[in-house]
Amino acid sequence: MSKLSAYFKLFRGAAPAYNILHQNTLQHNKDAYKKYKFNRFLFQNISSAKFAGKEKGDTPWLDDQKLPSDFENKLSLQNFTATEQQSIREWREKGYIIFKNFFSGEQVNEINKEIDRLLSDKKSNINDFNKIMFANKQSELIKKITLDKKLLSILSFILGKEVIPFQTINFITGSEQRTHSDSIHMTTYPLGYLIAIWIALEDIGLEQGPLSYYPGSHKLDYVLNEDYDKGSTALKIGDDKHYSAYENKIAEVAKESNIPKQIFTAKKGDVLIWHANLLHGGEPISNPASTRKSMVIHYFAKDVIKYHEISERPANL
Repeated sequence: MSKLSAYFKLFRGAAPAYNILHQNTLQHNKDAYKKYKFNRFLFQNISSAKFAGKEKGDTPWLDDQKLPSDFENKLSLQNFTATEQQSIREWREKGYIIFKNFFSGEQVNEINKEIDRLLSDKKSNINDFNKIMFANKQSELIKKITLDKKLLSILSFILGKEVIPFQTINFITGSEQRTHSDSIHMTTYPLGYLIAIWIALEDIGLEQGPLSYYPGSHKLDYVLNEDYDKGSTALKIGDDKHYSAYENKIAEVAKESNIPKQIFTAKKGDVLIWHANLLHGGEPISNPASTRKSMVIHYFAKDVIKYHEISERPANL
């Protein structure tokens, strides 16, 4: 997305025009709008405020306070190992799962070589936020990783719905991103139908700016546009200058929760799966010469409304 396009979409009157130009990538919401009786055109902007007064809807089954009585039976019918089954049992309380050596060293090496090739061929680039976006749209190999059958089966079981990959984000160095919840960026109605994985593409220690997270924070209230000063006006949706207000709000929430922060020092091929509302971020880099090669994949549940809360626009798929 060009800087001009991004600026254009900030204006409330102009944003629907942008959506109309990209209407083919908005069709995924058509059936979901009907399902949830959401009376808006696909090209209209969307945010959590538009759902005011509506019921919360069918939240992910493992988000319920009480597990369904047939949970163990359903779990046993899946082709999951004993370790995988135990991790899934702990999902409701933790909001995350760590799988050691989920991807082989050979697979990780292929991913790293592919990212190097995309950058060398200028098919991808490192943006202003130190991210390589949507490599899955440029590479069949990366796309294949996002469609790993074992991974999809675990993610779909957790959400209770079929999942589809939305985007990949690759990092060469640590993000140093402040604590946040993915649901401010990639949002669903009903809430909770986003899930993400983070893959360590090399061994990652404390000096490299490792990933950090707050176990159980997924059970806290979602922080959405109405919960902080977004800088919106009658003419503009808001802008990146006010994103720090969101980060400050999340910092308050994390502090008030008294949940101890955990730091993930990972081995090459390890995977961390996290809930749509799990608070997480990137630790400071203490060795500027170090890399922190990693890849994030975000997945939406297939048959829910998908949008971006912070930019108030429907998701392009």
